[in-house]
Amino acid sequence: MTQEEKELLLKDLCARLPYGVKINHIIYNWEGTLINFNRKLEYLAMEKDNGLCYDVPIEEARPYLRPMSSITRDESFELGDIMLDLGSSNVMANVIDFYNERHLDYRGLIPMGLAFEATEDMYKTK
Repeated sequence: MTQEEKELLLKDLCARLPYGVKINHIIYNWEGTLINFNRKLEYLAMEKDNGLCYDVPIEEARPYLRPMSSITRDESFELGDIMLDLGSSNVMANVIDFYNERHLDYRGLIPMGLAFEATEDMYKTK
């Protein structure tokens, strides 16, 4: 992983922290949920389903994200409403929050090999 890729992945994961993004430790094939960052942003804290927490080097972690093509009809309408809210001064921030909350890969990490495609039932859509 190049430094540029590492920084892109870190930037993306920081924005997704509040939304319970699922992570895979690619060396041990462990899956868990991102819960924090440790040690100068070099490690991710991951909680597995059994409640145990592990520090994972960012180079060994890949989030599970939904491709943009997986946006549902209802999500598309909701996104349209957000984009047409001309009274809001934070339209772009609201769009990014929408993408992060729904675990959508708006940065193209899946084709870059920096994320895995989430299974259909991994994240429940609104």
